[in-house]
Amino acid sequence: MTNQRKPRGPYRKSTERREQILQAAYEAIDEYGERASLQDIADRVGVTQPALTYYFPTRDDLLLAVLERRDVLGKAFAGTAAGEGETMIDGMVASTRHTTDHPGLAKLYVTLSAAATDPESPAHSYFTERYRSLAGEVTRDFEEQQRTGVIRADEPADHLARALLAVLDGLQIQWMHDPTVDIAAIAETFTRMLAPSAGSGQEGRPAD
Repeated sequence: MTNQRKPRGPYRKSTERREQILQAAYEAIDEYGERASLQDIADRVGVTQPALTYYFPTRDDLLLAVLERRDVLGKAFAGTAAGEGETMIDGMVASTRHTTDHPGLAKLYVTLSAAATDPESPAHSYFTERYRSLAGEVTRDFEEQQRTGVIRADEPADHLARALLAVLDGLQIQWMHDPTVDIAAIAETFTRMLAPSAGSGQEGRPAD
């Protein structure tokens, strides 16, 4: 087995600088939301604003990179919060609490998601692929839970998956309007509605 070498020289420095800028942008947006300025981000790293464009040519490029980081960290949090042996759905519900700890990032997500419905939006491809990928993952998880009798099997798994994603996104928007809304508790209520009805014997449409 050959050892993989870490990047060296200018390439390594360039990679490290990009990481520093991305982390600074993540923290600035977490604090100020989309209002975070490029100058603030540059100041946090100690570079000039034009220098940012070497690594992120446009503001949209930087914002999308921040959202991608949010996805990665959110999945890591979900996996830890759910615990070993739990389903991906449990992790997604648990991650709603992570959302409330990062309001600036949540606002950025909602703002760009709405704008991305326009095919000309720079974020259109990101959100289209994100929803497609998430829906696929949740559908597969639901299909397995239907086979084991954990959730109701009288509705198509892909419909239930899309419904869950819609609930999570909708709760996020409601929470932004009213921070007193306990979105994690409501998400848990929704997942309980997915359980088979008592005495139903799982009648109805079986999982494909």
